[in-house]
Order: sequence, then C-alpha cells, then structure tokens
Amino acid sequence: MHRHRPGLENITAALLLPIVPAVVAAATGGIVAEELPDHHHALTTVIASYVLWGIGESFSAIVLALYFHRLTIHSIPPKEVIVSVFLPIGPLGQGGFGIQQLGKVAMHVVPKSNAFGEVAARAGEMLYVLGVFFGIVMWGFALVWLSFALISIAMMPNVPRNLGAWGYTFPLGVLATCSNALAENLDSDFFKVATMIISLAVVLLWVVVATRTLKLAITGEMFHAPCLKDLREKSQAAGSDRRV
Repeated sequence: MHRHRPGLENITAALLLPIVPAVVAAATGGIVAEELPDHHHALTTVIASYVLWGIGESFSAIVLALYFHRLTIHSIPPKEVIVSVFLPIGPLGQGGFGIQQLGKVAMHVVPKSNAFGEVAARAGEMLYVLGVFFGIVMWGFALVWLSFALISIAMMPNVPRNLGAWGYTFPLGVLATCSNALAENLDSDFFKVATMIISLAVVLLWVVVATRTLKLAITGEMFHAPCLKDLREKSQAAGSDRRV
C-alpha cells in the first residue's frame, strides 16, 4: 500500500469515479421502483434512492468545486489524462435523469402510502416538479462542463488515442438520457432536438472509439500502458541530455 499527498495541480476529475456509482444506483432504483407491484416496497426503494442520490450529488459538488479551483489556479490536465475533462458531465447528466425518474415514481407511489398524511398527493406532485426543476438546473450545469471539455480538447495538441477514449461515451450518454427525460416531462421540442443531437454524437463517438480499439487490439498496442510509454520516452530524453 502506498500513501501519497497529491498537490492541487495533480487533481483531476477522476476523483468522481468512486462517487458516480451512487448516482447511477439512485437512478436505477427509480427505474426498479416503477416496476415493483408492491407500493410499500416501491416507496422504500424510492427513499433509499433519494438517499443515494443525495450522497452522490453532495460529494460530486465538493469534488467539482475542488476541480474547478484546480483549473483556475493551474492549467488543464496533461494529455495523458485529458479524457478526464468529460467526467464532470457524468454525475450531472445521470443525476438529472435520476432525480426526474424518482420524482415521476414518487408522484404515483407516495399517494398510495401513509407518507405525508393528508397531503400525500400534493407531496408526490411536488417531488415530481422539483425533480424536473433540478433536472433542468443540472442539465444546464452539465452543458457548461461540456463546453469546458470541448475547449480543453481543442487546446490540447496531439490528443492520445488509446483505451481512455471510452471515457468520452458515458458522460455524453447520460447527458442524452437527461435530455430525453426533460423532453418527455416538458414536452419540449428543444430538448427533443438536443436529445437527438447528443445521442447521434454518442453513437458516432462509440463507432470511432470501437474501431480504434479493434485496431489497437490487432496491432497489440492496446496492451501497452500509455503512461509507461511516456515514462520511457522521458527517461530516454533525460539519458540523451546527460550524454550531451
């Protein structure tokens, strides 16, 4: 086991990776609760999912604040981990979809339970409206991080094309699901078009990355870690400088 204290300049959005599963589990819980025949079980699942959503989004907000601080003080991440600039979209897109799904289920489940007493029906409707509201807010914030990510990629010369490119697909994919949920809940043509554009981008990106992965597998390059390759190049350059 190795202990170290990374400086602020070494922090990337990869810190979100252990946190995002909580948000994914919360969104999945909303889907499962919608199909449960027993409304008591459904309500328990919804409550547990809200707890998971709160945990995941709270810690994501902390990490995003730290990561934004790192970006304002230092430059964008190095090219070896440049794919991480897309990761902040993940908890926002998935969280936006999850909170809408939970609100939609709560609107039907809460009135059938003893929760909230006489105002159960209004409480369910309020949770639904709040879900859509937070979904819009998180979609907008995800759009900001998408802009940051695209600008970072555009500013980075010679972006590595390796297996890390699969990191582009999940954030954009969950942003598409959030857009689709907003399109359904708001009956908005704007979000329908946004869903179509983002979904098409995800499909095209998946095809490109899959083709690149197949090529790397055939040539054998897929089984060589990019970080070790860069380390060897730096060592060779340092050796050349010493000989000179």
